[in-house]
Amino acid sequence: MKILVINAGSSSLKYQLFDMESGKVLAKGVCEKIGLSGIITHKRPGAEPYKTEHPMPSHNEALALVLQLLTDEKLGVIASTDEIAAIGHRFAHGGKFDSSRVLDDEAIAYLESIVPLNPLHGPPALKGVAACKALMANKPQVGVFDTSFYSGFEKKVYMYPLPYEWYEKYGIRRYGFHGTSHRFVSREAAEWLGLDYENCKIISCHIGSGSSITAIKNGKAIDTTMGFTPQEGVPMGTRCGSIDPSIIPYMMKQTGMTPDEIDNVMNKQSGLLGLSGVSSDAREIWDAVEAGNERAKLSMEVLTYRIKKIIGSYAAALNGVDLIVFTAGLGEYDRDVRRMACEEMEYLGVEFDAEINATCPRGERTVLTKPNSRVKVVILPTDEEYMIAGDTYKLVK
Repeated sequence: MKILVINAGSSSLKYQLFDMESGKVLAKGVCEKIGLSGIITHKRPGAEPYKTEHPMPSHNEALALVLQLLTDEKLGVIASTDEIAAIGHRFAHGGKFDSSRVLDDEAIAYLESIVPLNPLHGPPALKGVAACKALMANKPQVGVFDTSFYSGFEKKVYMYPLPYEWYEKYGIRRYGFHGTSHRFVSREAAEWLGLDYENCKIISCHIGSGSSITAIKNGKAIDTTMGFTPQEGVPMGTRCGSIDPSIIPYMMKQTGMTPDEIDNVMNKQSGLLGLSGVSSDAREIWDAVEAGNERAKLSMEVLTYRIKKIIGSYAAALNGVDLIVFTAGLGEYDRDVRRMACEEMEYLGVEFDAEINATCPRGERTVLTKPNSRVKVVILPTDEEYMIAGDTYKLVK
């Protein structure tokens, strides 16, 4: 069975085509600048990437181009779209949905109704579904929701100490995000190390341009750093993460900013970019650190200190920890971030091996602790698309 996975953004559309019998990716790529000039990059194993500009006024034209390339005589990997059994879509927010599900009319109507809770990621994901429905109407479509991994939270975990009516009337509560990534790496890491996933304690650190940390006990998420939106938690590339909420009305009064303007500052001008004044890209920040930039150094110290604090608090919530997993851009590739986050945690049972951390291949699964370490720390690359394909396969096979 072949499954097409779609991850639609406001001006982009990422895709991967999986052969579920072999578990292999047949092709993948991304359409960028949808609504503008349009660029597509199409990749197949063992072949040079194909990249070209092509008009893409909407997601419909972008998907049509993807299907054309997948079935092209020279660049394609399937004879026709008839070989695609189903399409899996990534949704950041699933609201009340506690698991992946087939996107029938009722499900789509509900996802449209919660767009106010998810104004950034919801509309483009729905556009991806609409494009697939227009071009492949007979194919089942499945939604895989980042928030569903957290649907089993206790109420004490997801409630904010705000007027209870806000929860009842407006849905103000902690939802959590990056759940598909945390679900994949926690299970994969446990199986890799021979741990019983249903009987162990894991802290999963998805650290990238967007970052979140999740506590997982006996296969179930019990807490996570992101909340009502992906803004809560540790500092990120351009997002501030958790701050004193009183800063917001204070700065609105001081500057005259509107709610939209201050929301833009917190989401697009803060985090590593705001602190360093250099970039949201950690590689450029570390270059500035080497050049003696104190603000750049401070930004990375703030990030790693917050990661360390969360790991400590989640160890308390879990009543111990067996495994700490680092994944995503910085988690997989940034040696200094991992080192700074994990040093001086011997009290927790972490015997971090700085030499292995400094010399191990970037982006490859690696154990970063010494053989006698009671708590294992590992790098494990995430694969959200494979998780989406797997859920889709189970629902439609």
